[in-house]
Amino acid sequence: AMPRLVPSALVLAIALGLAACSGDAAPEAAPRAAGLETLTLAPAAAARERSWDGVVQAVNRATLTAQTAGRVVELPFDVNDYVRAGEVVVRFTDVEQRSGRAQAEASLRAAQAQAAEAETEHRRIADLAARQLVARSQLDQATARRDAARAALAAAEAALRQAGEQVDYTVVRAPYSGLLTERHVEVGEAVRPGQPLVSGLSLGQLRVEVQVPQADIAAIREHKAAVVQLPDGRDVPAREVIVFPTANPQTHTFTVRVELPEMETGLQPGNTVKVRFKLGEAERLLVPVRALVRRSEIAAVYVVSPEGRVALRQIRPGHVFGEQVEVLAGLSPGEAVALDPVAALAAQRAAREAGHE
Repeated sequence: AMPRLVPSALVLAIALGLAACSGDAAPEAAPRAAGLETLTLAPAAAARERSWDGVVQAVNRATLTAQTAGRVVELPFDVNDYVRAGEVVVRFTDVEQRSGRAQAEASLRAAQAQAAEAETEHRRIADLAARQLVARSQLDQATARRDAARAALAAAEAALRQAGEQVDYTVVRAPYSGLLTERHVEVGEAVRPGQPLVSGLSLGQLRVEVQVPQADIAAIREHKAAVVQLPDGRDVPAREVIVFPTANPQTHTFTVRVELPEMETGLQPGNTVKVRFKLGEAERLLVPVRALVRRSEIAAVYVVSPEGRVALRQIRPGHVFGEQVEVLAGLSPGEAVALDPVAALAAQRAAREAGHE
């Protein structure tokens, strides 16, 4: 009669076709392996970690404000639109600003003419003074008029630059690429300097803020290493871990900021993610992920005995560290695990058939 199995092991055995096919035939002794590639388990050093939930934030987020007065004539983007750096997000009327620039240009031309006349007059008086044909006071007066004309010219140039900036302020451009999150004005609305126009954030660089109990903050400060688990299962090592210096007096928790590398993560500001912080070192049994056999929620590996017999054994997996997974229960140091489950199953069936013969 077929030996009794725990339900989970029975389900796994049936799913893999490892149970006996006929009800009256007892299973053979564990078959022997034939040249299987195996890994002998030994405790390996791994990070001792603890995880908490964190909130995703955008590093670059800003509200653009008006730097000149005008009336809104164009809002090319709406909320949730993607905007590239340098694209126009708001445009104002610019009649007054262009008129101011034209006036500044005219004032500059007048100042240039006056400065040129004053320079010519100064050179003439200086030549006469050198030949002692005019009084010294006339040279002093000519020098003062020249210096005043130079100052007026510099003021006119500055006024023209300012007028040009006022024209430029009528076109508001995105400082970086990102999403438009809010519009504070509408087309046709009159705005004044300092009034908020649009808000946006960049998805190119994100960070996660986590509230950590004070009992673990010393270990986090020591190691400053963290891993963010993405919704698709990927692990992203933190670019930098910043521990705030003071605790919240109400919750007695510290804020820890985890900087993410610039990469496509699929995260959005406001999402919650799991963040694992390194608290120290620990020894763990690790097996390659490719050695696991999974059926539903059951995990197992093929164990190869010193005599070469292959047996399927259920295990309890833990954290995944890259291409390896931690074994919490089911295996012991020194045991050998088949690295190719398909080859191990084939070897097991071949040995069973040879045993029947």
